[in-house]
Amino acid sequence: MRRIAISVAASTLTLSLAGCGMLNTTGDSADASPTKGNDVTVGVLMPEKTNTRYAEFDYPIIKAKVASLTNKQGKTLYANAGSDADTQTTQMQKMIDDKVDVILLDAVDSHAIAGTVKKAKDAGIPVIAYDRLAEGPIDAYVSFDNELVGEVQGRTLAEAMSDTSDKIVMINGSPTDPNAAQFKEGALSELNGKVAIAATYDTKDWNPDLAQANMTKAINKIGANNIAGVYSANDAMAGGIIKALEAAGVSELPPITGQDAELSAVQRIVSGEQYMSVYKSYPDEAEAAAQMAIAKVQGHDIQFDALARDTVDSPTNKKIPAQLVTVVALTQSNIQETVIADGIYKVSDICTAKYKAACSTLGLK
Repeated sequence: MRRIAISVAASTLTLSLAGCGMLNTTGDSADASPTKGNDVTVGVLMPEKTNTRYAEFDYPIIKAKVASLTNKQGKTLYANAGSDADTQTTQMQKMIDDKVDVILLDAVDSHAIAGTVKKAKDAGIPVIAYDRLAEGPIDAYVSFDNELVGEVQGRTLAEAMSDTSDKIVMINGSPTDPNAAQFKEGALSELNGKVAIAATYDTKDWNPDLAQANMTKAINKIGANNIAGVYSANDAMAGGIIKALEAAGVSELPPITGQDAELSAVQRIVSGEQYMSVYKSYPDEAEAAAQMAIAKVQGHDIQFDALARDTVDSPTNKKIPAQLVTVVALTQSNIQETVIADGIYKVSDICTAKYKAACSTLGLK
């Protein structure tokens, strides 16, 4: 079933619960014990600014969905920690002090934030882990199938290799992000035995500059002409990796993976600089999180359970209610059917002057 899910177009993944009338039904006393009306305040904590998706997609979608689910009476409070765990702890504590009704938490450091999650719980504020699985007594988790993300990356890269002697470099994500370990695990399940992993690095805070520095180390160790592919855990780091390869005089870039379908990455895919990214339907994830937050705080238990049919385990808690959204490999062949069809980008966003010729070749007009 996991492999079948890979081929599902992201545009078909939209949640059907609202269309079925589930999220706007009042329900009776058997399925709801409302604790709040529509005057809900949702705290939204995002982890870093290097990746543009949080400000450009996730938060605006959450904000809009909260408004639509509460007849525009609900509001959101937003904070971004800029990759600093202490800053996020302070931001979360302020939301607790301000008595928000529910918190959506995308943790900088999943372990370090556990104590503050407990403080929120003690204050009667539900915490829903968003995108990254935080430790502590969280009430639910909304994310993508992270191991599947790594499998998609690894499989797509392996298919681009010619034989098992091909050498690749792995540039993994941040060791404080539990998702990074799952991406790596999924990728290795597809790469082991199919390619030779000549060097591997973890990248603090997903920092593109560190990714570039590590790629330079790999080039010096292996030789630029001996690198047949690069596993990059996300798009921002792929940009740094490409800079390192170009600085080493590589004119014909090897296949390089990515994740998040950032605009610059989509443009690099169009031009052939980056081989693929993983497109994750941010509207699906963000809207699910908003729906789950409102259902939780308003006490609509049946609706909440319908949204969280999966379960996950963290190092501190087991069987956490979860929704895991599937993903799709983004390559030159399906740009039109994914990020354009879903309204993430317009053709004019992608096909700027620098990329018009390449777009024309791909039929993007």
